Amino acid sequence: MIYERLLEKNIEWAEKIKRNESDFFEKNHKEQKPNFLWIGCSDSRVPSDQIMGTMPGEIFVHRNIANLVVNSDINCLSVLQYAVETLKVKHILVVGHYGCGGVRAAMEQHNLGIIGNWLNNIKDVYNLYENELSPLDDDKLDRLCELSVIEQVKNVGRTSIIENARCRGQEISIHGWIYNLKDGKIKDLGVNIDLDKSDECQSCL
Repeated sequence: MIYERLLEKNIEWAEKIKRNESDFFEKNHKEQKPNFLWIGCSDSRVPSDQIMGTMPGEIFVHRNIANLVVNSDINCLSVLQYAVETLKVKHILVVGHYGCGGVRAAMEQHNLGIIGNWLNNIKDVYNLYENELSPLDDDKLDRLCELSVIEQVKNVGRTSIIENARCRGQEISIHGWIYNLKDGKIKDLGVNIDLDKSDECQSCL
């Protein structure tokens, strides 16, 4: 059975980890102290730990179709709140990828059933940047993938969770990245939001 092979691979992986660091699991099971929250796409080809060469415990992860941050998504917001308020992460990484199937589906305007409601958030991004996107041909999908990441970074920054962190003087940075399936490289899109102790809390003014 294919699924039984997964269990075998798990045993191989655990034994390899113990050979390299005999007390890894003893230390790791007690608590997690990640510095990073990864908000990424559910695409099976974009595993956060593997593509960044990190170990279990280094990255707190939330994934959904097309790496969206929507103010009505209680799942994403709960992860964000826990990461910021309990784990005290230092960096929030919003990571999309080129050739995203969710972004492509939103562009093609097909009847997608329930998932169509979710992908309407990408259509909103397309409408926002329509003047830039309309003239593009082959590059349109990849550019929309980038623009969507940029908008999700802004969405993270607008949440009450981040505003409350600003009021507490908590230091957090939010970054927008995109992963290239063709070469395995991550590109920094240059969109960053930095909170530090000098920031003014809007709700406290």
